[in-house]
Amino acid sequence: MAITRLTDFVTVATSKWTYGDSAFKYEGEVNQDHDTIYPLMIMTPPSSRMPDIYEGWEHYNVEMEFYNTYQTAAQNAVTLQQRWDNLQDLALEWLDKVLINYSGGTIPNVSTSSPTPTQVYIDKESLRLDRVKNDKNDKLCRITMNFDMRMFTRCFTPKSVYPNTISDLSVWLKADSGVTFNIPNKRSSLWGDQSLQSNDVSQLTELGKPLRYGYDGASDKSKITFNGTSQYFESNNNMPITGNNFSIFYVAKCEQLPTTVLQNIISYKDSTDDDRLHIGVEPLGRIKFKVIDDNGNVAEVISDASELATSYHILSSRVHNHKLHLQYNNNTEIDANFPSYSNNDGFNVAPFRIGHVLDGVADTHFNGDIQEIIIYNKYLDNNERDMVTNYLNNKYKIY
Repeated sequence: MAITRLTDFVTVATSKWTYGDSAFKYEGEVNQDHDTIYPLMIMTPPSSRMPDIYEGWEHYNVEMEFYNTYQTAAQNAVTLQQRWDNLQDLALEWLDKVLINYSGGTIPNVSTSSPTPTQVYIDKESLRLDRVKNDKNDKLCRITMNFDMRMFTRCFTPKSVYPNTISDLSVWLKADSGVTFNIPNKRSSLWGDQSLQSNDVSQLTELGKPLRYGYDGASDKSKITFNGTSQYFESNNNMPITGNNFSIFYVAKCEQLPTTVLQNIISYKDSTDDDRLHIGVEPLGRIKFKVIDDNGNVAEVISDASELATSYHILSSRVHNHKLHLQYNNNTEIDANFPSYSNNDGFNVAPFRIGHVLDGVADTHFNGDIQEIIIYNKYLDNNERDMVTNYLNNKYKIY
């Protein structure tokens, strides 16, 4: 699996240092904390480059600082060179553990087994060690380790799949793009559709405006937050589903569960205010996908008891050939048959809502965060579904 973020490497690097404290910060901050447990390892923020963006390797210029105390008691007990040697042993042992982690783990039998292909390796002739004495006010000895490390991150290629590379995309709402909001109070009046089909959603009433944050969502990415009582968006155009079949995806998390009825994430009622389509959260935290056809026939599918909306999740919901499909993250898909399903008129005679449904019940307001919504005016086959969910997971790191 590719290392797609610096965070992935920092997590492994700090977990392999078991001899004292570790941190990801700048070298100048070391002396600010006087309750440090030594030996101390500091990873300073690296620079990186991609010499060939089509091969997928990112080259990091890594600088590690390893510290140990060398105050009077230590100086009387051991020579400086021995102190440096011991610290170097720990540093090289740490580096060995990191490289083993990215080469498939320990080899069971060196003579008969081979590691899995490595994801990380050090460029030859790049490892450099520098030694410093009496560093900082704490009278520390320090070894600075510099090396160039290659990490397989990603290839930039025309084959990359985004929602708009699949046909019949009708709505693409993502919290990091196209949101009109008041900067001081975060209230958002418009969530612009990125599908180029102009299916924006909006809210003009001040108390009804959801809040837009540029951080703190899944993977610390942008999110739209709904308060569960008054905030929602309504589409400026009618729901753009014109026939029986469709596909809807979202990334969201419920903060507070409803007490009696469904909290709606996505909903649609026709021009006579009849229920037609709901995707939302039940009081137990499960996710319900409900469809009502032209004749009032109802079908629904509900996520498993372990597949809860209270964690950030990716949901795929599809209708095709009289069957409803619901998939939570990359778990086994759950289906429900709808033998009498007839909805040739589609879902396009009235607007749709994000975060609420037109029925006046307080619990129908969504209480939580939505990061992305994708709607197709067709059934996506399993391969296309996986392309969309993979795009979402690569972006938000849900599973």
